[in-house]
Amino acid sequence: MKIYLVGGAVRDSLLNLPVKDKDWVIVGGTEKLLLEKKFRQVGKDFPVFLHPETNEEYALARKERKSGKGYTGFDTDYNSNITLEDDLIRRDLTMNAIAQDEYGNYIDPFEGKKDIKCRLIRHVSESFIEDPLRVLRTARFAASLVHLGFTIAKETMILMQTIVKKKELLYLTANRIWNETEKAFKTSHPHVYFQVLYQCNALHFFFPSIQFIYEKNFFLDFNYFKPLYNQYSVLMRLAKISMEYKDIDIRFACLCQFISVYNSIYKKFSNIFFDVSSASIVLNICKRFHIPSYIREIAVLHTGFYYFLNTIYYQKTESIINFFSKIDAWRKPERVEKIAILTNFNFLYQLETQNSDILPGLFLKQCFSIVRNISVQSILKKDFQGSQIKEELMRLRIKKLELWRYKINKVYFFKVKIF
Repeated sequence: MKIYLVGGAVRDSLLNLPVKDKDWVIVGGTEKLLLEKKFRQVGKDFPVFLHPETNEEYALARKERKSGKGYTGFDTDYNSNITLEDDLIRRDLTMNAIAQDEYGNYIDPFEGKKDIKCRLIRHVSESFIEDPLRVLRTARFAASLVHLGFTIAKETMILMQTIVKKKELLYLTANRIWNETEKAFKTSHPHVYFQVLYQCNALHFFFPSIQFIYEKNFFLDFNYFKPLYNQYSVLMRLAKISMEYKDIDIRFACLCQFISVYNSIYKKFSNIFFDVSSASIVLNICKRFHIPSYIREIAVLHTGFYYFLNTIYYQKTESIINFFSKIDAWRKPERVEKIAILTNFNFLYQLETQNSDILPGLFLKQCFSIVRNISVQSILKKDFQGSQIKEELMRLRIKKLELWRYKINKVYFFKVKIF
């Protein structure tokens, strides 16, 4: 029985990246032998074992044969005669098909080290097309490694397009799709993930509501904006916010803002308080992929209040107070912070000056800081009852914020340009 380190640990070590998890493959082993050595068996489709001391994953070398549709339609053979090369050839990318023995020697039958040196993301074999999940995985690797100069090999992109044509993507579950997408949002360049999905014609399968940013008519409708945007500058907005903030909810909500822009384009920026239609589109996306509530809530709120936030300086004080109530800011003040960040990256917003003191997100936070600490207890001492308490609280908040806005009005009114 021989044991080899495989997969991401070997790849990341060659790239001088931090090694997070170690996976091992066992050649010449059996389930019985590993159980005798106190390994703990896990996994349903094929035996995976946890080391009794390190808890690291050990898998028996295996072969796979396509027998159905999607990423689960495989028959697996893990008998003790399976070779290391048999196991490596079933893997997705050459950089993930490198093994290392106990002496540190590399076993690299598919020239993964060469591809790493050439900064190429390349498939191992033609069996790549048998697993539709590899479309998402390859896009995700492109997003995580683009800063190192990696690109997808042309022949691999052709195979990804073939998978799409065969409609294998329809067999991926919502959880699998979001799992890879969530990992992509955690990379340093999540916008690359969506670019790759578009290039292989897969974007409309997963995110049809985002596909529109590549449609020519979308940008023709935006001719009256300066400067003229294209799909690359749209995704660069996501790239820019990702450079400063790692929060997935902020990154996802930033991408969703274009749904509001597209869905409401013919409303000519009418006086919208909450855009129910656009918010519903985002909510449906989140429900479809079972996106966690902390991500969903910020995305839906930011999309719904997109136009309101875009003109926050000119909104009535009462409307601003109502906005804080609608987002439940009194109980969840962290929402104001995140929406303020997103407001500064508003697609429709542009400053004439780089003075950070007039950023709309800062204005929003300042408004909240002015009114958030008005005490309900002080109102109760005045013997207000029932709905009178709420009305008096609203009156005090409006009065206090109006006074503050009057003092700073000239500064904000003359220094900001809204498109």
